[in-house]
Amino acid sequence: MTEPRAARGRRATPRAPSNFTRVRRLADRGVYDRAAIDAILDAGTLCTVAHVVEGRPVATPTFHWRVGDRVYWHGSVASRMLRTNAAGGEVCLTVTIFDGWVLARSAFNHTANYRSVLCFGRPEVVVDAAAKERLLEAFTEQRFPGRWATLRPMTRKELGATLVLSMALDEASAKVREGGAGDPKKDLSWPVWAGVVPVHEELGRPVPEKGLRAGLRHPVMASPGATPARTAKRRAARRPTTK
Repeated sequence: MTEPRAARGRRATPRAPSNFTRVRRLADRGVYDRAAIDAILDAGTLCTVAHVVEGRPVATPTFHWRVGDRVYWHGSVASRMLRTNAAGGEVCLTVTIFDGWVLARSAFNHTANYRSVLCFGRPEVVVDAAAKERLLEAFTEQRFPGRWATLRPMTRKELGATLVLSMALDEASAKVREGGAGDPKKDLSWPVWAGVVPVHEELGRPVPEKGLRAGLRHPVMASPGATPARTAKRRAARRPTTK
Protein backbone atom coordinates (compact mmCIF):
# COMPACT_ATOMS: atom_id res chain seq x y z
CA MET A 1 0.00 0.00 0.00
CA THR A 2 1.06 3.59 -0.45
CA GLU A 3 0.68 5.85 2.56
CA PRO A 4 -2.68 7.63 2.83
CA ARG A 5 -2.83 11.40 2.67
CA ALA A 6 -3.17 11.49 6.46
CA ALA A 7 0.43 10.33 6.75
CA ARG A 8 1.50 13.39 4.81
CA GLY A 9 0.26 15.86 7.37
CA ARG A 10 -3.56 16.14 7.31
CA ARG A 11 -5.05 16.44 10.79
CA ALA A 12 -7.99 14.21 11.66
CA THR A 13 -11.17 15.70 13.03
CA PRO A 14 -11.25 15.02 16.79
CA ARG A 15 -13.68 12.26 17.74
CA ALA A 16 -15.55 11.56 20.92
CA PRO A 17 -14.06 8.56 22.74
CA SER A 18 -15.50 5.18 21.89
CA ASN A 19 -16.89 2.97 24.63
CA PHE A 20 -13.65 1.00 24.46
CA THR A 21 -11.22 3.95 24.66
CA ARG A 22 -13.11 5.96 27.29
CA VAL A 23 -11.18 6.23 30.57
CA ARG A 24 -13.24 4.75 33.38
CA ARG A 25 -10.98 4.60 36.44
CA LEU A 26 -10.32 8.23 37.53
CA ALA A 27 -12.23 9.39 34.49
CA ASP A 28 -11.38 13.07 35.05
CA ARG A 29 -7.83 12.24 33.95
CA GLY A 30 -9.03 11.14 30.54
CA VAL A 31 -7.88 13.30 27.60
CA TYR A 32 -9.34 12.85 24.13
CA ASP A 33 -8.03 15.90 22.30
CA ARG A 34 -5.91 14.81 19.34
CA ALA A 35 -3.35 17.57 19.83
CA ALA A 36 -2.72 16.37 23.40
CA ILE A 37 -2.56 12.72 22.28
CA ASP A 38 -0.12 13.61 19.50
CA ALA A 39 2.09 15.55 21.93
CA ILE A 40 2.42 12.54 24.24
CA LEU A 41 3.15 10.17 21.34
CA ASP A 42 5.81 12.56 20.04
CA ALA A 43 7.44 13.02 23.45
CA GLY A 44 7.55 9.30 24.24
CA THR A 45 10.79 7.44 23.57
CA LEU A 46 9.41 3.91 23.56
CA CYS A 47 6.07 2.25 23.04
CA THR A 48 4.74 -1.21 23.84
CA VAL A 49 2.76 -3.15 21.26
CA ALA A 50 0.42 -5.70 22.83
CA HIS A 51 -1.02 -8.48 20.68
CA VAL A 52 -1.86 -12.18 20.75
CA VAL A 53 0.67 -14.71 19.43
CA GLU A 54 -0.45 -18.32 19.09
CA GLY A 55 -3.25 -17.69 21.56
CA ARG A 56 -1.01 -16.07 24.18
CA PRO A 57 -0.76 -12.36 25.12
CA VAL A 58 2.55 -10.69 24.28
CA ALA A 59 3.57 -7.07 24.96
CA THR A 60 6.70 -6.04 23.07
CA PRO A 61 8.62 -2.78 23.67
CA THR A 62 9.78 -1.03 20.51
CA PHE A 63 10.44 2.43 19.06
CA HIS A 64 7.61 4.35 17.44
CA TRP A 65 7.04 7.60 15.61
CA ARG A 66 4.07 9.59 14.36
CA VAL A 67 3.45 11.30 11.02
CA GLY A 68 0.12 13.08 10.70
CA ASP A 69 -2.75 10.82 11.70
CA ARG A 70 -0.82 7.57 11.87
CA VAL A 71 1.66 5.95 14.24
CA TYR A 72 4.50 3.74 12.96
CA TRP A 73 6.92 1.13 14.22
CA HIS A 74 9.50 -0.98 12.42
CA GLY A 75 11.98 -3.83 12.65
CA SER A 76 13.30 -6.89 10.92
CA VAL A 77 11.08 -8.89 8.58
CA ALA A 78 12.15 -11.89 10.70
CA SER A 79 10.57 -10.40 13.84
CA ARG A 80 7.80 -12.56 15.29
CA MET A 81 6.03 -9.46 16.61
CA LEU A 82 6.06 -7.72 13.24
CA ARG A 83 5.00 -10.83 11.35
CA THR A 84 2.07 -11.19 13.74
CA ASN A 85 1.15 -7.51 13.39
CA ALA A 86 1.40 -7.73 9.62
CA ALA A 87 -1.12 -10.57 9.61
CA GLY A 88 -3.83 -8.03 10.42
CA GLY A 89 -4.78 -8.82 14.00
CA GLU A 90 -5.76 -6.06 16.41
CA VAL A 91 -3.12 -4.50 18.64
CA CYS A 92 -2.94 -2.04 21.51
CA LEU A 93 -0.01 0.37 21.28
CA THR A 94 0.79 2.23 24.49
CA VAL A 95 3.17 5.07 25.38
CA THR A 96 3.86 6.20 28.94
CA ILE A 97 5.98 9.11 30.17
CA PHE A 98 6.76 9.07 33.89
CA ASP A 99 6.97 12.65 35.18
CA GLY A 100 7.45 12.25 38.92
CA TRP A 101 6.67 10.64 42.26
CA VAL A 102 3.93 12.27 44.31
CA LEU A 103 4.57 11.74 48.03
CA ALA A 104 1.59 12.17 50.30
CA ARG A 105 1.25 12.09 54.09
CA SER A 106 -0.02 8.52 53.98
CA ALA A 107 1.13 5.49 52.00
CA PHE A 108 -2.39 5.08 50.63
CA ASN A 109 -2.33 8.48 48.89
CA HIS A 110 1.12 8.16 47.32
CA THR A 111 0.88 8.30 43.52
CA ALA A 112 2.77 9.46 40.43
CA ASN A 113 2.53 12.07 37.71
CA TYR A 114 2.46 10.66 34.21
CA ARG A 115 1.23 11.05 30.64
CA SER A 116 0.03 7.97 28.78
CA VAL A 117 -1.70 7.08 25.53
CA LEU A 118 -3.48 3.92 24.36
CA CYS A 119 -4.02 3.38 20.63
CA PHE A 120 -6.15 0.54 19.27
CA GLY A 121 -6.39 -0.74 15.72
CA ARG A 122 -5.20 -3.08 12.99
CA PRO A 123 -1.68 -2.43 11.64
CA GLU A 124 -1.01 -2.16 7.92
CA VAL A 125 2.27 -2.94 6.18
CA VAL A 126 3.98 -0.13 4.27
CA VAL A 127 4.78 -1.90 1.00
CA ASP A 128 5.98 0.90 -1.28
CA ALA A 129 9.78 1.16 -0.98
CA ALA A 130 9.89 4.92 -1.53
CA ALA A 131 7.22 5.51 1.13
CA LYS A 132 9.06 3.19 3.50
CA GLU A 133 12.31 5.11 3.03
CA ARG A 134 10.58 8.46 3.59
CA LEU A 135 9.07 7.15 6.83
CA LEU A 136 12.40 5.84 8.08
CA GLU A 137 13.87 9.24 7.30
CA ALA A 138 11.10 10.86 9.36
CA PHE A 139 11.87 8.47 12.24
CA THR A 140 15.56 9.41 12.14
CA GLU A 141 15.01 13.13 11.72
CA GLN A 142 12.55 13.35 14.61
CA ARG A 143 15.30 12.10 16.93
CA PHE A 144 18.47 13.35 15.21
CA PRO A 145 17.56 16.47 13.20
CA GLY A 146 19.72 16.86 10.11
CA ARG A 147 21.39 13.44 10.37
CA TRP A 148 19.66 11.57 7.55
CA ALA A 149 21.38 13.60 4.83
CA THR A 150 24.82 12.75 6.28
CA LEU A 151 24.30 8.97 6.37
CA ARG A 152 25.19 6.35 3.77
CA PRO A 153 22.02 5.80 1.74
CA MET A 154 20.05 2.65 2.53
CA THR A 155 20.45 -0.18 0.05
CA ARG A 156 17.58 -2.00 -1.63
CA LYS A 157 18.50 -5.08 0.39
CA GLU A 158 18.34 -3.14 3.68
CA LEU A 159 14.95 -1.72 2.79
CA GLY A 160 13.71 -5.18 1.89
CA ALA A 161 14.89 -6.54 5.25
CA THR A 162 12.99 -3.83 7.15
CA LEU A 163 9.30 -4.03 7.88
CA VAL A 164 7.43 -0.79 8.61
CA LEU A 165 3.96 -0.98 10.13
CA SER A 166 1.38 1.78 10.21
CA MET A 167 -1.77 2.25 12.27
CA ALA A 168 -4.40 4.98 12.05
CA LEU A 169 -5.05 6.99 15.21
CA ASP A 170 -8.80 6.52 14.93
CA GLU A 171 -9.16 4.93 18.38
CA ALA A 172 -6.87 6.56 20.91
CA SER A 173 -7.15 8.15 24.33
CA ALA A 174 -4.77 9.66 26.85
CA LYS A 175 -4.66 9.62 30.62
CA VAL A 176 -2.73 12.31 32.48
CA ARG A 177 -1.96 12.90 36.14
CA GLU A 178 -0.25 16.14 37.20
CA GLY A 179 0.02 18.27 40.31
CA GLY A 180 0.65 17.60 43.99
CA ALA A 181 -0.62 15.22 46.61
CA GLY A 182 -4.34 14.78 47.25
CA ASP A 183 -4.19 14.44 51.02
CA PRO A 184 -7.49 14.72 52.90
CA LYS A 185 -7.79 17.62 55.35
CA LYS A 186 -7.40 15.34 58.36
CA ASP A 187 -3.87 14.40 57.17
CA LEU A 188 -2.55 17.91 56.50
CA SER A 189 -1.14 18.36 60.01
CA TRP A 190 0.73 15.04 59.99
CA PRO A 191 4.48 15.85 60.47
CA VAL A 192 6.00 14.28 57.36
CA TRP A 193 7.32 15.81 54.14
CA ALA A 194 4.90 15.74 51.20
CA GLY A 195 5.33 16.95 47.63
CA VAL A 196 6.50 16.00 44.16
CA VAL A 197 9.84 14.45 43.22
CA PRO A 198 10.22 15.21 39.47
CA VAL A 199 11.64 12.52 37.20
CA HIS A 200 13.35 13.51 33.95
CA GLU A 201 14.75 11.51 31.06
CA GLU A 202 18.08 13.07 30.09
CA LEU A 203 20.62 12.61 27.32
CA GLY A 204 24.17 11.74 28.27
CA ARG A 205 27.39 12.92 26.68
CA PRO A 206 27.92 11.18 23.30
CA VAL A 207 30.64 8.48 23.33
CA PRO A 208 32.41 8.31 19.94
CA GLU A 209 33.31 5.09 18.18
CA LYS A 210 37.00 4.30 17.73
CA GLY A 211 38.61 5.25 14.44
CA LEU A 212 36.41 8.25 13.62
CA ARG A 213 37.83 10.78 11.22
CA ALA A 214 39.04 13.92 13.00
CA GLY A 215 36.67 16.88 13.05
CA LEU A 216 33.38 14.99 12.89
CA ARG A 217 30.76 16.57 15.13
CA HIS A 218 28.50 14.49 17.32
CA PRO A 219 24.78 14.55 16.46
CA VAL A 220 22.29 16.90 18.03
CA MET A 221 19.45 14.84 19.43
CA ALA A 222 15.93 16.01 20.18
CA SER A 223 15.27 16.18 23.91
CA PRO A 224 13.32 13.12 25.14
CA GLY A 225 10.11 13.37 27.14
CA ALA A 226 9.57 17.07 26.45
CA THR A 227 6.64 18.31 28.50
CA PRO A 228 3.99 19.99 26.35
CA ALA A 229 1.81 22.82 27.60
CA ARG A 230 -1.15 20.76 28.72
CA THR A 231 -3.40 22.91 30.90
CA ALA A 232 -5.50 24.46 28.12
CA LYS A 233 -5.60 21.17 26.22
CA ARG A 234 -6.88 19.27 29.23
CA ARG A 235 -9.54 21.87 29.93
CA ALA A 236 -10.82 21.48 26.36
CA ALA A 237 -10.47 17.71 26.38
CA ARG A 238 -12.42 16.60 29.42
CA ARG A 239 -14.53 13.48 29.14
CA PRO A 240 -17.78 14.30 27.36
CA THR A 241 -20.99 14.11 29.35
CA THR A 242 -22.61 10.71 29.03
CA LYS A 243 -26.32 10.28 28.60
